[in-house]
Amino acid sequence: MMAALYQFCKVCKSFPGPDADIEILRDIDLEIHAGEALAIVGASGSGKSTLLHLMGALDTPSSGRIVFDGTDLAQMRPDAKAAFRNRSLGFVFQFHHLLPEFSALENVAMPAIIGGARRDAISGDARAMLERVGLAHRADSKTATLSGGERQRVAIARAVLMRPRVLLADEPTGNLDETSGAQVGDLLAELNRELGMTLVVVTHNQELAARMDRGLELRAGALYEKSFA
Repeated sequence: MMAALYQFCKVCKSFPGPDADIEILRDIDLEIHAGEALAIVGASGSGKSTLLHLMGALDTPSSGRIVFDGTDLAQMRPDAKAAFRNRSLGFVFQFHHLLPEFSALENVAMPAIIGGARRDAISGDARAMLERVGLAHRADSKTATLSGGERQRVAIARAVLMRPRVLLADEPTGNLDETSGAQVGDLLAELNRELGMTLVVVTHNQELAARMDRGLELRAGALYEKSFA
């Protein structure tokens, strides 16, 4: 049995409403194991992105605890959380969030530069990661000249440059055509195996979800096991 990397203990999340708080997640108990690939599906507005944001320490639960490798995320200081996100997590979103004024290579290198690495020291690693995602020939291209699928592959290269322990992907194929989406799905699955990182994918794409080791469905704020066979 793989070690539990994440442990959610009775996690609830509510947001203020006009008359009363709106409960999005309720009593979530969940273990995510090191190295596994997990798909989370559910209707729009069911709280999938909220759950992913909690995993990424981008938000905090209203009640309950989220423990990452023995550390309660809610007890971390803001600077420790920022370092945790930079060093231990990679993020891929439906919209790539690349910086248009920079080249593909500069975008990939950005997390390491933010983390304190020198540009010349990290350039080789960034170029190698672009080669891994099939875009070595586009390294010096501005992102505005790239296709949607290419931009998302640059975003993935950026997310995994620092070899994070966890890759969190929120609808990574949601803005792509079928062919590009399949390529991105293949790449995520391959990187999960090659780098040994934990992969959590929130998606409406049933084919992508079926590529994962395990599936969960979020309904009415609660998680249920889900098979995609």
